[in-house]
Amino acid sequence: MRLVALNIESIPLGHPLPFVLRGADGALLAQKGDAIRTRAELDSLVARGLKLCVDTDESGDSHRAYLAPLQQGLLSDTSLGQIAAMKIQAGAPSGGERGGQYVPDWPELQLRATQLLRAPLAGDFEGRFQSLHSELIRTCEPTPDATLLALIYLSAQETRMYSATHAMLVCCVCMVVAREMLHWPDARVRQLGSAALTMNIAMTELQDQLAQQSQPLTSQQIEAVQDHSGRSEQLLRRLGVADPAWVEAVLCHHHRAPGPLAKRSEARQMARLLQRADIFGARLAPRVARSPMPVTAAMQASYYDEARQVDEAGAALVKTLGVYPPGVFVRLATQEVAVVLRRGATATTPRVAVVMNREGMPTGEMIPRDTSQAAWKIAGVVAYRDVRVPWPLDRLLALV
Repeated sequence: MRLVALNIESIPLGHPLPFVLRGADGALLAQKGDAIRTRAELDSLVARGLKLCVDTDESGDSHRAYLAPLQQGLLSDTSLGQIAAMKIQAGAPSGGERGGQYVPDWPELQLRATQLLRAPLAGDFEGRFQSLHSELIRTCEPTPDATLLALIYLSAQETRMYSATHAMLVCCVCMVVAREMLHWPDARVRQLGSAALTMNIAMTELQDQLAQQSQPLTSQQIEAVQDHSGRSEQLLRRLGVADPAWVEAVLCHHHRAPGPLAKRSEARQMARLLQRADIFGARLAPRVARSPMPVTAAMQASYYDEARQVDEAGAALVKTLGVYPPGVFVRLATQEVAVVLRRGATATTPRVAVVMNREGMPTGEMIPRDTSQAAWKIAGVVAYRDVRVPWPLDRLLALV
């Protein structure tokens, strides 16, 4: 453990912490993603004689993001007062390259999305939003399977930054479906992605709170959930979003109106696909009060419309992602447990890698299997909680 003291002024109040916050003795003060909401909370820590530190061994990337502007300031003519007041920057791309392809730092991207959507400001919203959206496009277009794997895998575990993780998942699912199955033009695909990222912008903090809440919703919370589409549309307009299709898609993404896409305007077509992907992603995600649904149930909920008929947008989603999309765990005919890495030639024959043998023990190394062969066909899905050994996301992505 290598602890470095932090200037109290550099702690981002009201925003998720981009690193684990520790005391001078290494004691845990706040987890990464937690928020210190007020200056009074911060002052109470200092009043208890605690020095605020970050462990550079566990928070390397975040700490480097913190140091970069400080180092730049010291090399320039920036005054010491300005340097002391510098805030942690978590907005710049922090990914890397693997095999010639860009690989984002997913935890950092979750944090950036959470910070943006929880506290959007008109003065810098456009730049921060375009940076985030562009980074998702940068990974989603050339490597859709790796992107889906990362976001489905994270969505099945995330509760503290649920809202932003869900928004990124819906964004990328919609863009992949629109591009690969519906063959929408690039400009419209990106427009759709923008709407997906911001569909819940007026209740981001509430969504995160509800993911952690075990008690029933209060009447105020129910009202906030029910009218969030309209409030999100109004907020986007105040933030300077002038694209009429984008804001209309956000406004209408909870409209319950079954029927073919061709009879809808472009904005309403986007809204319908958003709704189907929203249903899919929400059912995959855990809550403190409930476990996530099996992916097959999430797919079924998206596939059928309000009249229990096949929904055109939902069918496009299922055909694009497959019955077993990247990032989910499945049980093979051999009784081995495997993680889905890539979509396959058919909806039920993805490429997988075994992570637990038939005795339920970790394999150590992930073993590729061809599920199109009868010996290794998929027998069913496995809940994340039943995969007892957590696999680092970067190891899974390296196999895609």
